[in-house]
Amino acid sequence: MKVIVASTQVPFIRGGAEAMTEGLLKALREAGHSAELVTLPFRFSPLDEVVENMESWESLDFERFDAGQVDHLIALKFPAFNVQHPRKTVWLMHQHRSVYELFDTSFGEQANERNCTLREKILRSDCRNLSSARAVFTISQTVSDRLKLFNDVESEPLYQPPPGAEYFTPGPVFPYVYCPSRLEKLKRQDLLIKAMQYVKSPVAAVIAGEGGMAHEYKKLAYELGVENRVSFVGHVDPKQMCRYYSNCLAVFFGPFSEDYGFITLEAMLSGKPVVTCTDSGGPMEFVLHGQTGFVVPPDPEAIAVSIDDLWNSPSHGRHIGMAGLERYGDLGISWNRVVEKLGVGL
Repeated sequence: MKVIVASTQVPFIRGGAEAMTEGLLKALREAGHSAELVTLPFRFSPLDEVVENMESWESLDFERFDAGQVDHLIALKFPAFNVQHPRKTVWLMHQHRSVYELFDTSFGEQANERNCTLREKILRSDCRNLSSARAVFTISQTVSDRLKLFNDVESEPLYQPPPGAEYFTPGPVFPYVYCPSRLEKLKRQDLLIKAMQYVKSPVAAVIAGEGGMAHEYKKLAYELGVENRVSFVGHVDPKQMCRYYSNCLAVFFGPFSEDYGFITLEAMLSGKPVVTCTDSGGPMEFVLHGQTGFVVPPDPEAIAVSIDDLWNSPSHGRHIGMAGLERYGDLGISWNRVVEKLGVGL
């Protein structure tokens, strides 16, 4: 079967979305399908250019190319799901969040007259094009809830394993909290940096990743006098990343309204407790407070208390971490299930 995976590309930016796309292509090919990725470049702003990109996708028909009929199309990202195909399935990563729940906040577009008009155009287009799909899945309940709230479109969450899931293993505990992610405002590494002021135990923070907030976060650590307790290790290769997970006390992942987050699953596979926040979205679908980690307010002092509790009760921390590993297994997350649920070949 010929299958096209349609998505967008932001040149020189790589994250979970790209890993998800590569994982899906690999799974489709291993299932015996001929799968190809088709992308168009995308810019997050200005909004009028976003609308132009949205309209370009809607003008495209992917039913047939020079190589023949395309049997199935799987669209992943806004606005790739606008493309035309009679057997279109959407597995939605996210929409253009800056005009959805982030609109008129410090994370999104501001509510002036022009932006409000463009926002309405985007929402109407999303409703129309998502409703035309034969089935709509999302990467998490968080995304499904947003889709229902704003677009009144029903969908089913479909979880995926993180890249290299087989390489994450539990290991001994060393006195540091691991925090891997892009250094951006939405990821809120500043919460952990601020929490280190209040951590009483001899635990450090290891922050991995690169991004636009790197300078500001390093400056914050210096201003708070915790620069000796916070290490910024930048980009790490997959082997080193697994070692950081394997040997940490816990993983902190406290983004604002995250859609999914491989980090939560990588921590669970490593048998480590996850500290996340009550407004973090996707991680809360996996972290059970007091059972597989801690779900606390986005408050540095509350985060510090959780870190100290884990250090002061090592057996409890190990128990929580292994409960997370067991929960991951119980969820039945696999690429075989993804391909089956997406209905390829049906």
